[in-house]
Amino acid sequence: MTSGGLPPSTAPAGGPAWLAALRFDEQGLIPAIAQDADSGAVLMMAWMNAESIQETVRTGQAVYFSRSRQRLWRKGEESGHVQQVHDIRLDCDGDVVLLKVTQIGGIACHTGRAHCFFRSLDAQDGAWVVRDPVLKDPHSIYKTPHP
Repeated sequence: MTSGGLPPSTAPAGGPAWLAALRFDEQGLIPAIAQDADSGAVLMMAWMNAESIQETVRTGQAVYFSRSRQRLWRKGEESGHVQQVHDIRLDCDGDVVLLKVTQIGGIACHTGRAHCFFRSLDAQDGAWVVRDPVLKDPHSIYKTPHP
């Protein structure tokens, strides 16, 4: 156990000392929540690995790990909707990262919406209801379709 009572990190050896505080999963990933630095709105959740979080720190722009493409994913690489990172926080267990960002272009979701959490549960009907509009047609944003 580390001094904070947490199991040791699964971060690769040889990285910066701060990286050891992060608890990556068996695949070497950690969940990352992007939050608007001004409004506090939760924009999206993605995954990071040790390389992507180090690249985020180095560049000041959000870099995630795409599980479907099995490579680093620089937020906005296709759309231009980059995330400028102002603060990086680690939760109490060391297993979730929070990025406080400015979302360039106002669109964080590949569906063309401001954020990825655009559906809410109508408990009475037991159905997911779309609550937020599409701001820009995703076909006009991306060269290739997104899942």
